[in-house]
Amino acid sequence: MAMITGGELVVRTLQRAGVKQIFGLHGAHLETIFQSCLDHKIPILDTRHEVAAGHAAEGYARTTRGLGVAMATAGPGFTNIITSVANAYLDRTPVLYITGSSGLAEAETNTLQSGIDQVGVVTPITKWAHRVTVASQLPRLVAQAARLATSPPSGPVLLDLPMDILTASVDEASVQIPEKVLLDDAPLPSEKQVDEALRLLAGAQRPVIIAGVGAYFSGAGEELRAFAESSGIPVYSDFQAHGLLPSNHPLYGGTTHKMADLSEAGNRPDVILAVGVRFGLFTLGMSDLVVPLSSKIIHIEVDPKEIGRLRQVAVGIVADPRETLRAMNYRSKSQKWTDRSRWQQTVRAAKVERCKRMQKDLERAEPPIHPLQAVSAIVENIPEGTTIVGDGAEAYHWMNEVIRQNHPGGYITHGFLGAVGFGLGLALGVQTANPNRRVLCLVGDGAVGFTIAEFDTMVRHKLPIVVVVMNNHSWAASQHFQEIISGKDRLIGTELPDANYHEVAAGFGAHGQRVTRMEELGPAIQAAFASGKPACVNVAIDLAPIPPEVGLLMSRH
Repeated sequence: MAMITGGELVVRTLQRAGVKQIFGLHGAHLETIFQSCLDHKIPILDTRHEVAAGHAAEGYARTTRGLGVAMATAGPGFTNIITSVANAYLDRTPVLYITGSSGLAEAETNTLQSGIDQVGVVTPITKWAHRVTVASQLPRLVAQAARLATSPPSGPVLLDLPMDILTASVDEASVQIPEKVLLDDAPLPSEKQVDEALRLLAGAQRPVIIAGVGAYFSGAGEELRAFAESSGIPVYSDFQAHGLLPSNHPLYGGTTHKMADLSEAGNRPDVILAVGVRFGLFTLGMSDLVVPLSSKIIHIEVDPKEIGRLRQVAVGIVADPRETLRAMNYRSKSQKWTDRSRWQQTVRAAKVERCKRMQKDLERAEPPIHPLQAVSAIVENIPEGTTIVGDGAEAYHWMNEVIRQNHPGGYITHGFLGAVGFGLGLALGVQTANPNRRVLCLVGDGAVGFTIAEFDTMVRHKLPIVVVVMNNHSWAASQHFQEIISGKDRLIGTELPDANYHEVAAGFGAHGQRVTRMEELGPAIQAAFASGKPACVNVAIDLAPIPPEVGLLMSRH
């Protein structure tokens, strides 16, 4: 009889789940999995820190809308990855975290990297977490983990695998690898709910659609566009749904924060179709500014606990966003919609006015570079189809003002956790999933310090990611908050030195360049992409300006 290890059972099951890439750091506890991946030619992108491996798995999952897999060894390997687990949990990112642990026979022996209930630690921040105690059960439990992670509402799961379970020998004939691991069914809406939603939208004077994370992960782009165009209803996007409707589409209003421009002008939406939206941070929670309390809300969500959590709803539909939009398109194809040209013009005018306000203080020839000038130059000088990863407490808010979102998943940035410092790791996963697509990571000088050693990972694995550091020598969001709340003479713990981040990247073998003048920035971005190598462009920007979105958030405190 043929004997195989527990690690071999894990890898065979992952293959059945369609896993083609893993991220992680080696540890002795996981050696049998690493060896089996080698045998089955499943690449493991090894990072310099476990949190970057976790974020890379998030980036891979978010760009593919499939399962990401990250591995970390016991003890400190596990604790290092926890920020990624929490980030994936709040953002519904389908990641399977595999952690090693000390053998079952070594319980309560004070052995190396033991003494932590790893499952207990992450239970509150995962969809499911489990410690496997019988090697022959590995196929069943790995399949269950992958299925739970990818089933809506998707999210992270963690399997804790003791070393003696992974090294155990199992009779190959005594175990069965599941033939089918992932589910492909989606919950459907009722006809009654769809008809009620269409009735409300047909009678609305100022309706808008908000597309959120559920719309993105369900792949509802085509259905969203078809419904928006047939009904004439403008569309705003929550953070993960950017690009479902291209930013140059005449019906695209912008990110959800920009709905505040409508309210300030007295043009408050009366009916809102929220497609896969989780009300909260990106809609300013219970504030009346972005989503008016007077609006009637049609909420499509796979998770019933999100419906009515912050806003009363007129119609609640617990169903898959894409399937619901398909049903709405089908049942309204003979419907004659109201002419919404005046309302569409109002939305477009709000975008134009916002741009005019933003341009007021950009006419400067001398350093330092205004951050809006910097992100505008970046957008103008990147190759077509580039995916942008946004990191930093303020940097990505500037990018939100100018980003061209022309394909779903083309702009990947912060979610509800606001995990500053995740950008380089996220970019690793995005580039690995899309080897033929260019990737740019925009990051603040504070955020880049979290995982700056990942330039080594980029170089070793030949990932030509271009990293642009917005360098204002500060934890800018914190400094601006202190200046407003405590006074400019009460700064503490918010100032940074003017570090040569580009030289650090060059030390790992990447292309590096410093930019201090506006006329240098466009050519520097082009040169970074042309180098064909990982690159760091270190841009000196002005600290004083505050992004409008950040100002809006600060005004609530």
